Amino acid sequence: MKTYLEIKVPISFDESWFRELRGLLDGVNIRWQRGFYHITMVFLDFAPDGVNMVPGLDEYLGEAMAPTITFDTLDAFTAGGGRTQVIYLTTSEVPEDFVALVHDIRRYMKGRGCVIQSDFKLHVTLGRVQDPRANLHCIKETISQVDLPAITLDLTDVDYRVFKDYGKPLAHWTLPL
Repeated sequence: MKTYLEIKVPISFDESWFRELRGLLDGVNIRWQRGFYHITMVFLDFAPDGVNMVPGLDEYLGEAMAPTITFDTLDAFTAGGGRTQVIYLTTSEVPEDFVALVHDIRRYMKGRGCVIQSDFKLHVTLGRVQDPRANLHCIKETISQVDLPAITLDLTDVDYRVFKDYGKPLAHWTLPL
């Protein structure tokens, strides 16, 4: 079963910078994310049957403080074997304590026999370009025109979820400020 650990990012589809971004890319076939904004801390491509990750996650997340992250960068990368460009929100200064927590959790899960194929990249997916006419360079050039204010957020909500199941998470944690 594929599962993932996400930390929610409380932004809105209706924020002015997000409207500006969508306006600049009007006419490009993009599947915009509408809600469910998050940073994927770890994506498990496989977890052994009968292995419960929640007790170990309880230990790591029970001691963690909510990270404060200032989102100040819009960018894009190519995914899906070169077929899709992902437009995302990120930070120019990744908090070291947050990265350490993510790496500890990933190491714990690998030690329990889980398969993790993707590296950690702190990003919040905003949209997926599904237009063969659009290339990464043009997308990056366009999004660089957006007037993005620095957005400082305390990230308190963490969910452990089954991939593509948007119902109740397998577990939830609220990190203290």
